[in-house]
Amino acid sequence: MGGIKAALRLAVGVTMLLGGAAQAQSAYPNRPIRIIVPYPAGGIVDIVARTVTEQVGRDLKQTVVVEARAGGNSNIGTAAVARSEPDGYTWLVTGPAALVNPTLYKDAGWDAMKDLKCVGLAIWNQSVAVVNPASPARTLAEFVELARTKPGELNFGNPGTGSSIDLTAQKLFQTANIKLTNVGYKGQPPALIDLMTNLMHFEIVSLALALPHIKQGSIKPLAVFTEKRIADLPDVPTIAEAGYPGASYVSWYGIYVPSATPDALAEKINQAISKALLNPEVQRQLSIADIPGKPMSLAELAALMKADHDRLTAVVKASGMLAP
Repeated sequence: MGGIKAALRLAVGVTMLLGGAAQAQSAYPNRPIRIIVPYPAGGIVDIVARTVTEQVGRDLKQTVVVEARAGGNSNIGTAAVARSEPDGYTWLVTGPAALVNPTLYKDAGWDAMKDLKCVGLAIWNQSVAVVNPASPARTLAEFVELARTKPGELNFGNPGTGSSIDLTAQKLFQTANIKLTNVGYKGQPPALIDLMTNLMHFEIVSLALALPHIKQGSIKPLAVFTEKRIADLPDVPTIAEAGYPGASYVSWYGIYVPSATPDALAEKINQAISKALLNPEVQRQLSIADIPGKPMSLAELAALMKADHDRLTAVVKASGMLAP
């Protein structure tokens, strides 16, 4: 009898535990949600985090706290989320660095495909290839030809190893079979300033940052990294139209949670993010910054995450830019 009673107590305990977990998920969220951005405040990722997740907070009627935790080329903030409790209350907003840093750095602190689950697509980060107006290159093909005649003599302003801009550039260099000297910068703005003063020969810049300077004539666009031409630059070809379809890549910024987060909870978060992305005011704010958002299902996000992990890891390895 004692064994039977013990078994019954165990069964009741397990039932209560499962019931409590289910109840906690159904009541989600019942306390503030923390959003970690592994980059300095005020950058494009921070803008995305606030634009989208603040609307999520309004829809869920819960406080959302955005915390910029920069350092280690985004490794510190990303690792913190990967190791956090999988309870749906700690999110990460980041770009392709989450997928490639474990390859770039031996001690990144996480494995993207094992430790993180993408629950929402925040934005597509459109970019444009630019040169100084004094450059003799009028098209991307002409710049590529110029670079081939001067291997290693032309330079590229790199805003961060493993960043979306860096990966986009490395893919182009590999596709076009050219070699440029990499010059590191802490972000896009200082690199762009040096391009405008003709200290840099070539850069790829986020469209939102580049457009005002293109319209002022202080930089010259050669190609946009988008699927279609954009309304603000109707005469600038896409990277495919410019003759390099193999370099076509539009980076994206996703919202992640620890991979152990229960599927039902991840689905609830995904639905909340998708709803926020369809909000007219959120769409307006993202369109102003030329960073369109797109709701995607968990299955679609998992497939995108896997495809870009494989593709970008190959770019990193081929470029030889592995960190010590």
